[in-house]
Amino acid sequence: MQELDVVVIGGGAAGCFAAIQAGSHFPGARIVIFEKGIKPLAKVKISGGGRCNVTNELSDPSELSRNYPRGERFLKKAFYTFSSSDMKAWLLEKGIRLKLYPEGCLFPETNDSQTIIECFLGELKRLNIPLQTESRVDRILRKDDKWLLETNRGELLARSVIITTGGQPKISGFGLLQGIDLKITEPLPSLFTFNMPDEPVKELMGIVVENASVKIAGEKWSAEGPLLITHWGMSGPAVLKCSAFGARILAEKEYRSDILVNWTGDKKPDEIRKAFGEFTGSAKKMNNTAMFSIKSRLWTYLLTKAGLDEDKRWSEAGPKQLNRFAEILYSDCYRMHGKTTFKEEFVTAGGIDLNEIDVKTMEAKNYPGLFFAGEVMDIDGITGGYNFQAAWTTAFIAGKSVLLNR
Repeated sequence: MQELDVVVIGGGAAGCFAAIQAGSHFPGARIVIFEKGIKPLAKVKISGGGRCNVTNELSDPSELSRNYPRGERFLKKAFYTFSSSDMKAWLLEKGIRLKLYPEGCLFPETNDSQTIIECFLGELKRLNIPLQTESRVDRILRKDDKWLLETNRGELLARSVIITTGGQPKISGFGLLQGIDLKITEPLPSLFTFNMPDEPVKELMGIVVENASVKIAGEKWSAEGPLLITHWGMSGPAVLKCSAFGARILAEKEYRSDILVNWTGDKKPDEIRKAFGEFTGSAKKMNNTAMFSIKSRLWTYLLTKAGLDEDKRWSEAGPKQLNRFAEILYSDCYRMHGKTTFKEEFVTAGGIDLNEIDVKTMEAKNYPGLFFAGEVMDIDGITGGYNFQAAWTTAFIAGKSVLLNR
């Protein structure tokens, strides 16, 4: 039976980076990556529209960790070991420069995810780490002080195992851990758009509001950022962020909920009414004086929704009408009925419970030699490079710890 030092299960972002770190920290170790698919780093390839949003410019652990609906406290500690600034430095050392985009997103200057893929594959080749595709691990079992892996290529033994199989749509995706007593949080979709089949706002598809605020009715928190009106409802960073932080709430509601939109961003009704004062008594038509950077078509739609004729002049609008319009701009209600998930780039809330894992090593507390990295754990971030950074950080820690005391 073949014996190895380290087996990494999963040839995605976390798996490849964990293997690279293991090979760099433990020269000469016998390391292999098992990837069940035919293409490694598939999610890296398609991320960011094929450009790969590799990380975010935020590097302070406290600020960075706030962008994770699940795993904030866990990652805050981990980021002190390896943060986004460390990943940028690592990539620069490999000759890859990053370019800053809005929302703090960092992409390779080439705007091509293949740049990252070739870097990782090149490092694996340099470190003599095989990446075996179409290699499925069905089960892992403890055998004495090693791990027995049952695979489609036969059985093998490993001193340590790093599991980086990514987010799973169902708990059945954790089947290789059957027989190992680990708490696993039920997976649920995160980062999805809102379907609004009965809302006429869909007729305005293509309109972007650069600074909107979105919340689930009944919740105190809100999510801010650009909002895109689509032919099925609403999307854009503000909606995706809301879906991430509200993933479990919306699942409990079976993805049927009232969604409240503040089209002005963060302004309150009194601030909105004060802004109306610029046109008090004006003979200008209300539909010709769009405010708060709202596009004219959407402005006209909101006027109509507030019961105001689009040809009405400001001088003709009474206090009650203006109050109604201010309320619409501040807290406009839409009925969500279903979701649309990015199938290729799906992100899940759920996975291995973080209480099972030592944040200093990414090793299972009760199973020596069993490590985790990436989204297989109950960790997920909002859009903006955060999910990749969680993968790099946890993979770095797992890789440098995988053979310590082994």
